[in-house]
Amino acid sequence: MRTTDRRHDRFAAALLLTLLLAPVAGADDFSPAPFGAAYPQLDRWVTGEWWTEPWNEPPATSGPKGKQGPQRKQVQRPPFPLDVPRHEVVAFALYTVSVKPTGGPAVLKLTAQLFPLKPGEPRVARLEVKRGDAWEEVATAEVLYPGWSAHFRIAGWDASRPAAYRVRHGERAMFEGLVRADPAASERITVAVLSCNSTRTPGERQELVDGLRAADPDLLFFAGDQTYRHTEHTVGWLEFGLQFRDVIRDRPTVSIPDDHDVGHPNLWGAGGRKAERPDGADGGYFFPPAYVNMVQRQQAWHLPDPVDPEPVEQGIGVYFTRLVVGGVDFAILEDRKFKTGPFGTIPKLGPRPDHIVDPGYDRKAIDLPGLDLLGKRQLGWLTTWAADWQGVRAKCALSQTAFCGAVHLHGGKNNRLLADLDSNGWPQSGRNAALRILKSAKASHLCGDQHLAVVVKHGIDTPGDGPWSFTAPALVNTIYGRWWHPLDEKPGVNPVPGSPLPWTGDYEDGLGNKITMVAYANPADVGDEKQRGDGYGIARWEFAKPGVGEAMPGTLTFECWPRFPVKGPDGSPQQYPGWPVVTDLPE
Repeated sequence: MRTTDRRHDRFAAALLLTLLLAPVAGADDFSPAPFGAAYPQLDRWVTGEWWTEPWNEPPATSGPKGKQGPQRKQVQRPPFPLDVPRHEVVAFALYTVSVKPTGGPAVLKLTAQLFPLKPGEPRVARLEVKRGDAWEEVATAEVLYPGWSAHFRIAGWDASRPAAYRVRHGERAMFEGLVRADPAASERITVAVLSCNSTRTPGERQELVDGLRAADPDLLFFAGDQTYRHTEHTVGWLEFGLQFRDVIRDRPTVSIPDDHDVGHPNLWGAGGRKAERPDGADGGYFFPPAYVNMVQRQQAWHLPDPVDPEPVEQGIGVYFTRLVVGGVDFAILEDRKFKTGPFGTIPKLGPRPDHIVDPGYDRKAIDLPGLDLLGKRQLGWLTTWAADWQGVRAKCALSQTAFCGAVHLHGGKNNRLLADLDSNGWPQSGRNAALRILKSAKASHLCGDQHLAVVVKHGIDTPGDGPWSFTAPALVNTIYGRWWHPLDEKPGVNPVPGSPLPWTGDYEDGLGNKITMVAYANPADVGDEKQRGDGYGIARWEFAKPGVGEAMPGTLTFECWPRFPVKGPDGSPQQYPGWPVVTDLPE
């Protein structure tokens, strides 16, 4: 079928370039170093002849009276067996449906993640959809190596009704789910906001999955750091999928990789250049483009086609795009890829290039001309998106991190930082430019990354004149605890009436950005998994009536739920103190 959609043509060309720059497998290729000889550590658990490696052998067992059996060299093992029964090789799948605000057929994009395959096994997966009582094969896709993912794009999708799907491999392997109908007629749209899934606590996430299924969101948004297995993304991604597949399988999911997903402690992408410093603070990526593209392919390929698909430097792909669910128009941003690194560009004002501890520093000294945050391409598209209200009723931006530094204590209660340049609060001019666009769009903002749940009303020129923003808590908060704790321990101007939290109201962060703190969820005890601030966020749009095409009156509610349920005096589940936060939608 011939297409006249130039954007789709550009997307196809960019995707082809990305795939050409990535390692390409033959029918039975098991290259032991698919990312180059200089990087043998990348994805080593699932590359080469992985099934013969010592980490796939059973661990040594104790003999009689506790004596060890034959001595074996200690090896680092994956968190679960990779050589699964062959009918289980399709681990999970996730999808989005790209609804056209102007109407007409939608596009289904679905990614299936497989366990690693063995010689002689087919490198093809099949997508089937249930039509009436029968299953119909609608597409096949290559299982890509490295990464072991398969990708399906189905144009002409009918988004008005649900459809059961299943991904198949070989004769027996299968993963089933449901593509939901778009909830355009619903007066309530619910989004779950999740990030920072620490791998220091392996195993199931049953409490989180139970809570999410009870909330029954229309959309799942995983804002980044789905895994912290820096050099083993495929196994980390499999681990994440096994933990959350029972909620992912039957609703659209947005997942965007953050710094730890691509193997960085922090990431300033600097337009895709190569980073030279081990901390990446000079900007760019220090792992090869093929690895970065694999991570993005696994996590974000299933998003709607990129709106401006030209790769950045080194051939690293982009994915910033637009997704409409139930008339809520989501701008999916890449707030790491274009951002300038601090090292060598601004004065060093702390123990690290990205940490500022001097309270007397000149804020203008680090807000210099030429520093990027979202990049010209992305900012230009965001401006166009903000003005386009055809077929939508509310707007919201999704990104990895927050447009402010709503944190005082980092990593421990004795580590007070004035400012952390890893947040979108820096550079300040870039932050304000992005917030002005979101304000013009009447948009809210959802994100993760900060390991501290907060709701703020941003200020651009005056306190509270910017958009609302909700930073969700860490799903599993073992990596880097953070606290909101003003040095003078005083509330700001205009504190929230009746709030159980002592430090709400108007403040400036350490970069001079204006914020109105409305709610925060400080960890009570980072050594106790039930008191360290684990949890997830829920955002609920409730409209006065169904319909699309203009800013619709209604309310937006932010909820913040602990991972381990807390019961109130009446036995009902309780949110973190200070939530829910309810605000009117701007008209």
